[in-house]
Amino acid sequence: MVGLNSGFRFITVLLVTGNVLQCMAVLPPYLPILQQGNAERGDIIESYFHLGMNYKEILLLIGLTHSFYLSIRQLKRILKSRGLGRRINRSDLQKVSRCIEMELRGSGSTIGYRQMTQRLSRVCGLCVDKDTVRNLLKILDPEDGYDKLKPFGFCIHGGIDEYSRRIMWLEVGPSNNDPFIVAQYFIDCVRQIGGTPRLIKADNGTENVNIAAVQRFFQCEENSFLYGKSCANQRIEAWWGTLRKGCIDWWIRLFKDMRDSGMFCDADVIQCECLKFCIMQVLRDELYKFAEQWNLHRMRPSTNVESPSGRPDILYFLPEINGARNLITVVSLDDVEVAEQRCCNRPPETGCTDEFCELASVIMQEKNIEMPKTAEDAVTLYSVLTDEIQKLL
Repeated sequence: MVGLNSGFRFITVLLVTGNVLQCMAVLPPYLPILQQGNAERGDIIESYFHLGMNYKEILLLIGLTHSFYLSIRQLKRILKSRGLGRRINRSDLQKVSRCIEMELRGSGSTIGYRQMTQRLSRVCGLCVDKDTVRNLLKILDPEDGYDKLKPFGFCIHGGIDEYSRRIMWLEVGPSNNDPFIVAQYFIDCVRQIGGTPRLIKADNGTENVNIAAVQRFFQCEENSFLYGKSCANQRIEAWWGTLRKGCIDWWIRLFKDMRDSGMFCDADVIQCECLKFCIMQVLRDELYKFAEQWNLHRMRPSTNVESPSGRPDILYFLPEINGARNLITVVSLDDVEVAEQRCCNRPPETGCTDEFCELASVIMQEKNIEMPKTAEDAVTLYSVLTDEIQKLL
């Protein structure tokens, strides 16, 4: 979406091949700049503070994107009036320990202490230093590493901005070859940021043909969308490895354990539907959390001038601070609606048919069970649904 003055950069569509998951969706509006409505200045500052931004980054964001211009002294005064400070308001150690234990039950078991510190701040609202988290992890999670396991049936699809390395959308869905579903989430991204990139590069495949049509319609330019081999794009391949190590491998390991224990059989249609119904939203939330964490983390300096250091969110929304410029092309709402009507289709949230969702909802109501929010709850619900449906056959 943004590029250097001497050229331009582009979004690359990230398609996870294999058999894992193909995802397609815009991320939740976790940044104030992406949220609708007119929030108070103090609330905006507090939001950026809780996202882990330092004083300089907060001042740049509120000045260049919200038109609030403050000195660092004024900023500190506002934060102090709200009882906010990174050095004075350390969270209770027992609370930190409980939150780490909760994260270790899910994909948090695959991340390091730096990412865990950021997750505790972003997701749990805790104020804790890296050394404390590292020491607690040594006690609570002494095992390190992850298993490289074969992928299971879900599919992931997403988009990454080449310049800032910001993840633009990332989602798990029921299909990896429906161009109407893939295009829907590209449209969601365009609607969220208010425009489209100068250029999109994507893997060869029929799943991206509607994105190509929509992009060329928006830009009125045939070369605004290019196909290429995913293996040629080292940046995306590297990020896929990061995603797999930090999130997906834990889920693959869970599915493998369910299969090996006889709890799940991928040849059983009912069990496959139950798995999607129970897991889809929980996994989607995990992907959102991982993408947000990536967008907010600080990348280290590199000798490659094409890879500036800093937070992906800052690099994307404030390219001027590194001598780059925003090359987004504004798209009218009328054009967005036309493209959406002709080229898009929103999939069901669970990936299941309406009939199956209705049956599952009836069983859940009878058993007084709510939709799961954790992997543990999802597996429990899966067991209940498969048992109850089997009784009906």
